[in-house]
Amino acid sequence: MNLTSTQRGLRAHLIAGGFAFFAAGAVLAAPKAPPPGAALPKGVTLGASVEGITEYRLANGLKVLLFPDTSRPTVTVNVTYMVGSRHENYGETGMAHLLEHLLFKGSKKNPDITRQFADRGMDFNGTTSLDRTNYYEVFQASPANLDWALQMEADRMTGSFIAQKDLDSEMTVVRNEFESGENSPSGVLMKRMQSIAYDWHSYGRSTIGNRSDIENVRLSNLQAFYRTWYQPDNAVLLVAGKFDADATLAKVARLFGAIPKPKRTLPAFWTVEPTQDGERSFAVRRQGDVQIVMLGYKVPSSLHDDSDVMAFASAILGDVPTGRLHKQLVETGKASQVFSFGETGYAPGLQYVGAVVKKGEALEPVRAALTEAVESFGATPPTNDEMARIRRMYENDMERSLNDPQRVGVALSETIALGDWRLFFTGRERIKTITPEEVAGVARRYLRRDNRVTGTFLPEDTPQRAIIPPAPSVESILKEFKPRASTLISEDFVPTQENILKRTQLTTKGGVKLALLPKKNRGEAVTVNLRQHIGDEKNLFGKGAVPELTGAMLMRGTSRYTREQLADEFDRLKIAGGPAHFQTTREHLPAALRLVAHVLKEPAFPAPEFDQLRRQSLVALEASRAEPQAVAARALARHFDLYPKGDVRHANSFDEDLAELTAARLEDLRVFHRAFYGSVPAEMAIVGDFDAAAIVPLVDELFGAWRAPENVAPVLRRHADIAPLKTTLNTPDKENGVYTARLNLDLNIDDPDYPALTLANYIFGEGGLRSRLMDRIRQKDGLSYGGGSQLDAGDLDRAGAFGISAIAAPQNLQRLDAAIRAELARAVKDGFTASELAGAKSGLMQQRQQTRADDGALAAGWTAYLYRDRTYEWSRQFEAKLMAVTLPQLNAAFRKAIDPSKLSVVMAGDQDKVKPTP
Repeated sequence: MNLTSTQRGLRAHLIAGGFAFFAAGAVLAAPKAPPPGAALPKGVTLGASVEGITEYRLANGLKVLLFPDTSRPTVTVNVTYMVGSRHENYGETGMAHLLEHLLFKGSKKNPDITRQFADRGMDFNGTTSLDRTNYYEVFQASPANLDWALQMEADRMTGSFIAQKDLDSEMTVVRNEFESGENSPSGVLMKRMQSIAYDWHSYGRSTIGNRSDIENVRLSNLQAFYRTWYQPDNAVLLVAGKFDADATLAKVARLFGAIPKPKRTLPAFWTVEPTQDGERSFAVRRQGDVQIVMLGYKVPSSLHDDSDVMAFASAILGDVPTGRLHKQLVETGKASQVFSFGETGYAPGLQYVGAVVKKGEALEPVRAALTEAVESFGATPPTNDEMARIRRMYENDMERSLNDPQRVGVALSETIALGDWRLFFTGRERIKTITPEEVAGVARRYLRRDNRVTGTFLPEDTPQRAIIPPAPSVESILKEFKPRASTLISEDFVPTQENILKRTQLTTKGGVKLALLPKKNRGEAVTVNLRQHIGDEKNLFGKGAVPELTGAMLMRGTSRYTREQLADEFDRLKIAGGPAHFQTTREHLPAALRLVAHVLKEPAFPAPEFDQLRRQSLVALEASRAEPQAVAARALARHFDLYPKGDVRHANSFDEDLAELTAARLEDLRVFHRAFYGSVPAEMAIVGDFDAAAIVPLVDELFGAWRAPENVAPVLRRHADIAPLKTTLNTPDKENGVYTARLNLDLNIDDPDYPALTLANYIFGEGGLRSRLMDRIRQKDGLSYGGGSQLDAGDLDRAGAFGISAIAAPQNLQRLDAAIRAELARAVKDGFTASELAGAKSGLMQQRQQTRADDGALAAGWTAYLYRDRTYEWSRQFEAKLMAVTLPQLNAAFRKAIDPSKLSVVMAGDQDKVKPTP
């Protein structure tokens, strides 16, 4: 199992300059596998069992993994098919991903799958990678929801329509997704890296595929691909969460067991990528605002023992802020950011290492320094501290995955694609035994010149080739594996408002309002949410970028810890998150609270870190100048701006942001922190496994009397009618365009019409693929990959708004605008239907229930309610109002609030791609 995807640098989703690298009930013991000889449904055999996860096999070849867990009232159903982009043939690139889209278009017994998802409030998606495709749905635990999900997955396994009419509309949607990826400098660079690094293997093709293949793929090819790979003997079904294991296994056996075992033989693959015989180079020249240098090295399959060792090397090089590259390139000012991550799978893959450099600065010295740092790594083995840090990081991440059934489902999809889900656990055990010498050894074998992709091809008399070993068999890896027994326990917590109110202790310590909800969680997890308040509209006037920079500097060093030491201390205390919102464990909660209080009260504001932060901020700001999303959003915000320059509510231009960043001084941050930071007033919520009696006095000690010298008061916004605008902005050399629209509303969350408008917004654009908006622009017209609407209402003021956003190719933006306006006008004129209202009520209520089942969301909800002197009783009453909304009330509220003629629209895209209308 390759561990690279869990590394801290990648987990943070590195962003630089507009691009991102593609991450009350009884306490129950963890379930055990049935004893030998236990009665099983007919045709079902028992397989392996590891730490609460049990495998079963059906006679038709389907593998079934059951992971019962009552810690949350939700269920995850995940189906992984062992087919990805590497299985595509010539002319079929992107077909695995396109087929993934078509499986949401309906099947024999479920002709409207996305609507059925929406009516149940289910969170769902599908993903395609090099080796596998998976589909999942997460939903409120109930026999009815689980029954529907299982029968739907069984039905679409072999009964999906895969029809020409669906291909015609979905092809343009997938093409728009391709176009969206073409906007990203890093995404384009990675595509080129893949294609140049590989001569023959299909890993050299991006999963999204080639544009012409997407546009021209034949339905017969898709249907043949579907019939070959979407069969029970090529799939693994995982059910995780709160469910009855025996009853669920019986349902699975009945629903999936009815699918015949296929008679076909899966195609064999024999292509082996030859050893690379010299360094290679390429350049992508497109308009943009950042520079990137990226190195690629071929590395062994995720099945190979060297793969996990290479993951350690990758993390030691690329971690932020502790990694070697960060210290050598970022802290010295040569680069604004660095990264290192692997993309491997069943076959040998690629190790990516790179740096981001500000536009206009010399790139060649950075390339040379980066290459030297990577390829000399084998001569400088990791220190014990480096090994301990990375080992702890991976162990913490894997522990968190095992504590969350939903994350387990996603993680197991990757190891299922390698051949066996238990490889997840062998990888965890391998972490403990990796040595510095092994790490240095893999670096010497693979991070070498003739195995590098960065520059032009050069003839070489003395090649230094890297031999990529074959992958061992899964059986040989698992031969000595001995699974550990699970000891994790949790309680069956019901997240109704009544139970939340019953279980929560509300108190005030000093100036801090506290909500304490102790409950037994898997892994003794506990979540803390702290809501601080800083300044008022008068004393914040003219502060520019200083407040934001001050907050960003808190985790970059304190009076007792450097940035690196602070990151290590967070890992030691198992803290995931930042000072305002984090998760830890019962054992570490007191120390974690003390550490967070220290971070908030005693930042050191080190000058080198300030210089790094400002440089990174400037690079990101400059890069966003050409990004359609940033350009359109900023223009729309400035159109609705009511406040003067210097006001904290003012919508800045790019140049104003740039001037404020440039003008900020380190001493300004120190002065601002002394004057504005405090926790009186503040709200804090703690949810999870902890002792409330012991925590209350600690919170009082740490936060109860910390008062800022400057006044604190809510910064309110005022409602105003703004004249409508329609404009299109040019963003040259960008394949994808952006649509944004807004209409101001005089609206507060306590208004009588707010529940009806909430439901109307869900029907129109917030309800996902089966909303009216997405049904039109994606399902019917095929104009957009993604879009939606948003309703905002003031909580302390009346500054509400209705917004719409979507993406489309620049040449389709005007058609997109016309389609959106037509749907909006239709909703106002004809209204919504009774079935739409019923579906919205069902979907919203289940979504809200699922949200309350998440400790982080529950804690954040408490602090928001406490700020407004409310409790979850408001939530209960609001849901009662939602359920009481009638169809006449729904349509009347929407017609009263929404005037399509007042809609302001800003679109951004490359105008050179817009063809004149015939």
